Amino acid sequence: MRTRGVWPERLFHAFTGGAAWFVLLILLAVTYSMASGGWLAFKTFGFAFVTSDKWDVVNGQFGALVPIYGTLVTSAIALIIAVPISIGIALFLTEIAPAWTRQPIAMAIELLAAVPSIIYGMWGLFMFAPFMATHIEPWLNDHLGSVPIIGPLFTGPPIGIGMLTAGIVLGIMVIPFIASVARDVFNAVPASLRESAVALGATRWERLCHVTLPHTRSAIVGAIFLGLGRALGETMAVTFVLGNAHDLSVSLLMPSNSIAAAIANEFTEADTALYRSSLIALAFMLFVVTFIVLSIAKLMLARVERNMGRTH
Repeated sequence: MRTRGVWPERLFHAFTGGAAWFVLLILLAVTYSMASGGWLAFKTFGFAFVTSDKWDVVNGQFGALVPIYGTLVTSAIALIIAVPISIGIALFLTEIAPAWTRQPIAMAIELLAAVPSIIYGMWGLFMFAPFMATHIEPWLNDHLGSVPIIGPLFTGPPIGIGMLTAGIVLGIMVIPFIASVARDVFNAVPASLRESAVALGATRWERLCHVTLPHTRSAIVGAIFLGLGRALGETMAVTFVLGNAHDLSVSLLMPSNSIAAAIANEFTEADTALYRSSLIALAFMLFVVTFIVLSIAKLMLARVERNMGRTH
């Protein structure tokens, strides 16, 4: 009986270990393919490929600074918008909303996550961008354009498309992902903790701030970085509303470009080896940026768990 039980255990161990190593091999293969494909660009331009804002197809000058900048700025705007709204939605559904409304609202939020990104892009281009150009951007120009320090961020022609519009659309796309994860995490808080807080006389606000949020802190950070990963790699929606211009500008109202949008727009037009290599190098830079962001997320999660007294 003991011998018969050993082989299934060994097969299970080998299968699960092989699956884990297979994922690692795929990751290494993807890294190698992008690095080798972009080697010509890195060899030609060196570190200037990362620091240069030139993108001159005719003269064969390529730099990744503008797409990297556009990717990071639009993703940051998306998180600034999405994180408080998502956590607010999750807290409302788990702590405040009447029981009969929770499931329909939760289903509606999850359906938003299933909407194709190209639909968000078309809505952003034909509906939201004109609204921004007519109502929001002129107001930002008039009221914030002259404010010291932050004024340059909100000056520019009110054309509707740009980094601010793209960031808002990305934020709307990210909200369902963060809100769904946060809702599941808040529902997993033991009822005994809530009941203990109520028994001690805590108000609803105190229960949320001192019980629910601290207990789920690490999972919420993970959900936020999950949303950030979604924002960093988004292509079609950003392509519609970002403007696809290789221009470096401080103003959030000006058109820019992102790594994913640049690759999607220009890869079929890459007619030289250096041009194709530069686009593949952009993909490698997106991979590196995502890897760095996720590494920071893991470090933050580890620090949060240490502060909460947990050990691995």
